[in-house]
Amino acid sequence: QVQLVESGGGSVQPGGSLRLSCAASLDYYSIGWFRQAPGKEREGVACLSINDGSTYYDDSVKGRFTISRDNAKNTVYLQMNSLKPEDTAVYYCMVQSFLDYWGQGTQVTVSS
Repeated sequence: QVQLVESGGGSVQPGGSLRLSCAASLDYYSIGWFRQAPGKEREGVACLSINDGSTYYDDSVKGRFTISRDNAKNTVYLQMNSLKPEDTAVYYCMVQSFLDYWGQGTQVTVSS
């Protein structure tokens, strides 16, 4: 069974850090993180292309978030630094393979 297991979400104060993890049970071409706040559309946060190593970051997170991969564990990470209240959302990982697969989502809450 294809599985994407997310972890690392939680509550943090502004300026704090979290690291999200997404462990995948399949090979894929690209992997990314998306987020969705209540009442808002899901938006792309960061993506990584396995083939050429290129990365994409939304302007709202550039310089603060970093996407990386552990090849041995087939796990992708999203290091989130200098968190802001507007980063509060449910974060989803997604991998692109023969089909696309989504993780279950993990809540990130940034508040004082």
